[in-house]
Amino acid sequence: MLKVGLTGGYASGKSLVACELQRLGCHLIYADELGHQVLLPHGEAYAPVLAQFGTGILDENGRIDRKKLAAIVFGDASRLNMLSSFVHPAVFALEKKMLDEFQAKDPRGIAVIEAAILIEAKRNTWFDRIILTACDEEVQITRGMKRDKVTRGQALARLASQMPLSEKRKHADYVVDTSGTKESTSFQVRRIHADLARLAKA
Repeated sequence: MLKVGLTGGYASGKSLVACELQRLGCHLIYADELGHQVLLPHGEAYAPVLAQFGTGILDENGRIDRKKLAAIVFGDASRLNMLSSFVHPAVFALEKKMLDEFQAKDPRGIAVIEAAILIEAKRNTWFDRIILTACDEEVQITRGMKRDKVTRGQALARLASQMPLSEKRKHADYVVDTSGTKESTSFQVRRIHADLARLAKA
């Protein structure tokens, strides 16, 4: 099975590219969704995160409020690193379980893991190919503010917490420019998928 990492900066169009790859037949794993799972009360990261950050991050149902948690860690590298040390190992274990299942069902298929901080976590060498989504920074800010209902300052803080796209480009095998229309992005993804399908069957 061909293992592909899909990454990009904050609000750079990863979800759109992921959906297109899934439509084309790829097996998709969304690292952010797994991050949600491990922070649920039964999740592996729930207890250590609660012990570190306190009950102030909980909502009225006793679940971790991700927005409250984000407000604490974004802009504070040491606290973000602490959160990552709890969440990442739990997410990686779930990813491996899913990949093993995909491998058993479709050994010559394509498995894509979509993760915002894939390169920062030094996981890029684990994949056969890396796809990067990229667009103008102002586009990222505008999209992020609209999608997450955050202020410009909060969007900028999230951007600042990640590796610049210019640096991520050095590690990418493919770059999808998502600045244009959805049709333009889809066209780029189809071309990349054709190449990935060839590699998977080789």
